[in-house]
Amino acid sequence: MEIIEKIQLLDAWIGEAKDYKERALLLSAKTLLLEQAKRIEQAHGELDGRMWSPENWAK
Repeated sequence: MEIIEKIQLLDAWIGEAKDYKERALLLSAKTLLLEQAKRIEQAHGELDGRMWSPENWAK
């Protein structure tokens, strides 16, 4: 399941939430998922940058 699908599923659950605690938990899960996705993307970019750094070509 892709991140977009997970976010859409969480959004659906948030819309169906009956009480504050359930809604707060789901919103926190969505925030966490978005933050993890951002950090994974940043780590991929950093890894790509390190692999293609001219400083490492001679090693």
